[in-house]
Amino acid sequence: MQAAFVNIGADKNTFIHVKDIIPKISNETGNKNEQLSKYDIKNYIHNGMPILVQVKRDATSKKGARVSSHITMPGRFIVLMPETEFITISKKIEKEQEKNRLINIVKQNLPKGYGVIVRTSAQGKSEELITEDIKRVLNQYEAILQEFNHLKNNENCNSTLLYKNDGIVGKILTDLVDQDLMRITTNNIKVHEYVKKFLDETGLKEKVKLELKNDDVLKIYDIEEQIEKANNRKIWLKCGGFITIDKTEALTAIDVNSGKYVGTKDLEQTVYTVNKEASIEIAKQLRLRDIGGIIIIDYIDMEKEETKQKILQTLEQALKKDRSKTQIVGFTPLDLLEMTRKHM
Repeated sequence: MQAAFVNIGADKNTFIHVKDIIPKISNETGNKNEQLSKYDIKNYIHNGMPILVQVKRDATSKKGARVSSHITMPGRFIVLMPETEFITISKKIEKEQEKNRLINIVKQNLPKGYGVIVRTSAQGKSEELITEDIKRVLNQYEAILQEFNHLKNNENCNSTLLYKNDGIVGKILTDLVDQDLMRITTNNIKVHEYVKKFLDETGLKEKVKLELKNDDVLKIYDIEEQIEKANNRKIWLKCGGFITIDKTEALTAIDVNSGKYVGTKDLEQTVYTVNKEASIEIAKQLRLRDIGGIIIIDYIDMEKEETKQKILQTLEQALKKDRSKTQIVGFTPLDLLEMTRKHM
């Protein structure tokens, strides 16, 4: 299987594959396309060997967590990748001039033996801010590495948690605070203090308004109702059509239906209207429900190739709002749209 079980002190041992141990070959695909048969996992790890790993996928009731020795450390503007020297830019940053500016900033401030993914939030930010972020994340990782090296030289080395991220509030702040965020509302004093400290440290307290309320924020913003809708199999579209979402072990199937909508012109225009609205809603539901893996969309049949291309463009545009990686493979011979989305 070219894999091993790693004890991290949890109820179940975690799982690591050889592709998550060998050095990354590509900055685009990692080791996805590498011929793994030429590697032997025993040349990299053995019984009783201390190994520094990061949890990539949480444990479930059936399986232990999935771990990797390819560590990534997220900051506000960059993601640090130790032991690689790849510099990649978020695909959502499209201007060549801006890409080159960001690459130059990173190259001037990154030590040898480190790689970086430049996040979308870095777009338009000053060199000073990006440099500070690189230094902060580097210091975090070097502290982890120092502690690991100290522990692995100890004969009685046990599984130890060296670093834990700041939970869901910290992740949301890191991911969204630079995306034109205007206001944060909480009804929890601890969360309020944490956010206040974060805004102070990042110099954003003047830009982002922070509110503390006594009321139940779930009721103020009808969040419970929205959560209930997010669990429904059927989602109605404004035009009168609807989509259905069915999850299976292997994939997620999404079906588009015209429902009550009968159109006003010809059949092709009616089909296009429903499929277009469905594409925008599908992109939203994928984010809302965090649907990952293989996704198959059964659109209402379109006669013209031109209509199919318009629908593809609509879906591509709607998926740009997604912070998770998506890939549209295209229409299959059975006219089903095939795509994938990385589970977050």
